[in-house]
Amino acid sequence: MADTDQCKNCEEIFDASFDYCPYCGQETADKLTFGVLFRNTISNYFSIDARFFKSFVPLMTKPGVLARCFVDGKRLSYLHPAQFYLFISVVFFFLFSFTIRKADNRVSNALKEEFNKEVTIDSLPVKVNPEGAEAVKKALKENQQNTGMSNEDIEEIDSLVKGEKNIPDLNINFQGDLLDSLITSGAPRAEKLKAMGLKEDANFFTTKVYSQLLKLYEQRGGGVLQALYDTIPIAMFCVLPLFALLLLLFFWKHGKFAHHLVFSFYFFTFLFTTFCILILISKIIAFPVWINVLVFMSFIIYLILALRHFYKNRWFVTIVKACFIYFIFGFIILPLAMIGVVFVSFMLY
Repeated sequence: MADTDQCKNCEEIFDASFDYCPYCGQETADKLTFGVLFRNTISNYFSIDARFFKSFVPLMTKPGVLARCFVDGKRLSYLHPAQFYLFISVVFFFLFSFTIRKADNRVSNALKEEFNKEVTIDSLPVKVNPEGAEAVKKALKENQQNTGMSNEDIEEIDSLVKGEKNIPDLNINFQGDLLDSLITSGAPRAEKLKAMGLKEDANFFTTKVYSQLLKLYEQRGGGVLQALYDTIPIAMFCVLPLFALLLLLFFWKHGKFAHHLVFSFYFFTFLFTTFCILILISKIIAFPVWINVLVFMSFIIYLILALRHFYKNRWFVTIVKACFIYFIFGFIILPLAMIGVVFVSFMLY
């Protein structure tokens, strides 16, 4: 009688010569070691096998084809869209963290210099050293691509910092010298907020805003961009299904919401992959502004081709719908999402 063995996972009996259980597929000699534990974890969540490379090329060169193949049933030949998106987004935010950390240090150092000078935050102009104001403006200019600020936003901030404009509607009676004394002496938070002008009958939201401004002042602006960066991944996970919902609105006859979600996963994976490539290349050479503009304009071309291959509409219909989708998402949904990111990152700062 042939020797038998019992599977530790499903407890079925099978021939001892088998390397794997014929019932559940577990390895018969699967001894739990430190290496096995982490190798399996990484393999399960970030498995990079032949499917990754088989999926990467059509993702970058054949817009919409990969999503169409997955929806049509070819699901084992290519990397799962959600897994593909997760892996690329992790790589992107890992690479982006180095850039944002450098930018955060520059902006924070510039802000620290200004916070250490005499500043009055009320209806009067802000008293700052012109050289310090230029340092803040320079730091914001150098990191404009990372912060997403427009030239108009930077000029507005520069005018406020230099005192050329008054800070509108903050309604904060900021007593800088008194607040500095309270901070140095370790006074209770309530006294510090009172020195900032917080009224006793203020509601929870107003108190929270004052508290965050106090924290910003105490930390001299340190970690502002880092707090913003920490919130972006969460926002992207929320924006992705909104993009799929937008596709459902324009292509409601072409499948269920899950089908549009597959397209969205692959499209966002393409965006993150492109950003990863740009970040890596930017470490070697500096991109002129026109290259960045050209790259972002290429996204609409990729979207048109992807929609054409995935939904198989006529070219004219596809182009019109793609332009509407690009406009609604890029100029309405995404800006609103970024406003939410800024607000949430400030409240969690």
